[in-house]
Amino acid sequence: GIFAGYASATLYKTFKGRLWQKCTLCTAFAFPGICFGTFLTFDSLLYYYGSTGAVPVASLVSLLALWFGVSVPLVFVGAYLGYKREPLAYPTITSNIPREVPTPQPWYLSVWFTTTVGGILPFGACFVELFFILSSMWMDQYYYVFGFTGLVFIILVATCCEITIVLCYFQLCSENHRWWWRSFLTSGSTAFYVFAYSVDYFRRLGADEWFTYVLYFGYMGLICVGLFLLTGTCGFLACLWFTKKIYASIKVD
Repeated sequence: GIFAGYASATLYKTFKGRLWQKCTLCTAFAFPGICFGTFLTFDSLLYYYGSTGAVPVASLVSLLALWFGVSVPLVFVGAYLGYKREPLAYPTITSNIPREVPTPQPWYLSVWFTTTVGGILPFGACFVELFFILSSMWMDQYYYVFGFTGLVFIILVATCCEITIVLCYFQLCSENHRWWWRSFLTSGSTAFYVFAYSVDYFRRLGADEWFTYVLYFGYMGLICVGLFLLTGTCGFLACLWFTKKIYASIKVD
């Protein structure tokens, strides 16, 4: 809550955005709203079929109370603190007129190629552990190696940062300064590989009901959206730190 509001407000102010109310509302309601809407839809489906896994209405009301009574106010508090502070300082003075990117760019620096390649190494760092996590979620198997999971998560974050910084460096060497969204997509593409793996894993479940397909791919899609935002943010922040460091070393007379 408060950290999300603070981070979004600080970055939005740094980018000289003016619609700060819209930024704060999106932070408070966009992803939580998607999660709650998806959960409510699937829970209604379970309730319709008389499943014992359906969440009671009282629990849904409690979740709404926590969302609107705790999370949303904390986002606004964090956004207020973020807008009150000074924006992030740039290491060099830049022109308001963007420089034209030279064309043609090398084929290996295209958006599709960097996005496709950027998610392979992070996925390779976690796909073995992903099998046991999915087995615990969907096949009722016990999972207790949380320390090793924490280590894999650290390796995943580090790999996302490293591969994004490397590809960002090649892009800057090619005089392409538009790295903001590409850095987010490069590491965020890990989520697409995770979803593709979940499609392959689904064959192990032996499902025979249509709503089983809906629940599985719906929840896995939601998890992958969250993973996309997480890994994309790691890559973006790593590139932001990297570019500030390299341009701060430039001596301007």
